Amino acid sequence: MDPEAFLDIANQVVKLKMFPYFDIAHCVLCALHVREDLGAGATQFSRKHPLACWLSYMLVVFAGGMVASALLAEPILAPLKNTPQLIVATLVWYVVFYTPFDIGYKVSKFLPVKIVCSAMKEIYRCKKVYDGVTHAAKLYPNAYLIMIIIGTLKGNGAGFTRLIERLIRGVWTPTAMEFMQPSFYTKSCIVASIIFILDKKTEFISAPHALVYFGIVIFFVYFKLSSILLGIHDPIVPFENLMCALFFGGIWDSLARILGKGQPKEGDAKDAKKTN
Repeated sequence: MDPEAFLDIANQVVKLKMFPYFDIAHCVLCALHVREDLGAGATQFSRKHPLACWLSYMLVVFAGGMVASALLAEPILAPLKNTPQLIVATLVWYVVFYTPFDIGYKVSKFLPVKIVCSAMKEIYRCKKVYDGVTHAAKLYPNAYLIMIIIGTLKGNGAGFTRLIERLIRGVWTPTAMEFMQPSFYTKSCIVASIIFILDKKTEFISAPHALVYFGIVIFFVYFKLSSILLGIHDPIVPFENLMCALFFGGIWDSLARILGKGQPKEGDAKDAKKTN
């Protein structure tokens, strides 16, 4: 492809407006997440507890903005000030949970529809990460860690509010902490935040901003579609295992186990002396 044409496409991607189409795709996948997390009792729960169902869903939709606002000492409910966005989110929730014969849910689960929504959601995610890094950079120009945290939360806030989201629905799962088992989305948002910071604050990246942004969009979309179509859920795991083995004690623990196999335990040695 001609470099100028590629740059032109990148510029068009940067200028994409998220509302309403990308917001709809985001809301559809959030509704599917809540419904699938409810499991086999999703229909019964949505009929019996519509308010709890709606609140937990809205928390998933606006999790990134609400958590980031709380950490930046801004109004937590500020992400809810956009009334058209709230209406669109509520309509999507109603369609997925309450349409006759469950048509809304079946259409949302239809593979081509899910693929399109997932691709749009990853473009939406990239925009959120970039907005988070930019916003944090305005408040704390030299605080790179804060930029990474806010960018990550904006991109995958729902992962960090899963405990509260389930608690709203009456389920207590204290082990459902993103810090304990970070998902690929959290890891990819961290990487994207670092790249945006390098692009924005340093001279390490000399490429135009549009190309950097478009590259991250391609990265997000590619791995999301790989997860759906090929079952590749976390390509970073092999690198994590290598890092843990080299720098976080894994190799030394393995070496200690190997060396300790041929040595008798202290208690066994004492028992042997007594019998002699």
